[in-house]
Amino acid sequence: MSALDVAVELGPKGRRAAAWAVDWPGLERGGATPEEALTRLEAYRERYAPVARLARRGGEFSAAGDVRVVETYVGSGSTDFWGISFVSGASDEVAIDAAAFTRRLRLLAASWRHFDAVRASVSPTLRKGPRGGGRDREAIAGHVLRCEQDWARKVGVDPAGDVVADPGALAAHRDAFLRALRAHLDDGRRARSWSLPFLVRHSAFHVLDHAWEMQDRDLGAGSGPRPPA
Repeated sequence: MSALDVAVELGPKGRRAAAWAVDWPGLERGGATPEEALTRLEAYRERYAPVARLARRGGEFSAAGDVRVVETYVGSGSTDFWGISFVSGASDEVAIDAAAFTRRLRLLAASWRHFDAVRASVSPTLRKGPRGGGRDREAIAGHVLRCEQDWARKVGVDPAGDVVADPGALAAHRDAFLRALRAHLDDGRRARSWSLPFLVRHSAFHVLDHAWEMQDRDLGAGSGPRPPA
């Protein structure tokens, strides 16, 4: 049984940390301490499993063993503020071959499919936070998809219409994003200042983080208790 390799990014002021799975883009959680971030990542393994299955990697993911921290490094002020990884680790900078990169792209595409399924299943109005805050479903979708467009620019993909409301435009945008990522790998190019693996995992994390948020705040009959965010 192989270990689940994880990197830990520390906020420079020690206020928060983020833990992310090296080989499973999108499996990332933050916490006030590295230990808390790792505990939360472990709690989310079950929630990530549907993504692995969509990418036809369910058996491989379920066979992963205990968490093994393979690197710890200092992030940026945003790491301290958000508890999210904002800086490439050494694992993001290691040369990756076409087969391994294609596997990560399939997991990114599976993250999109999971988000779309959650978006279609949750209530349009979502449970508000303690102070009445929080976006509703379509506002979350708009935020997520516009961020995808922004990050795709790093590999030369321009926005393709109203991807929030037009499924055809969204599909075309995502297809262009995947093709551009592959082309950049083939040509040995980075995503501007980002490494390609970092762009893939950051994109997958963002879409899954908000998919899980929608599930947690769903007012429909299928809502229920979830692990801590």
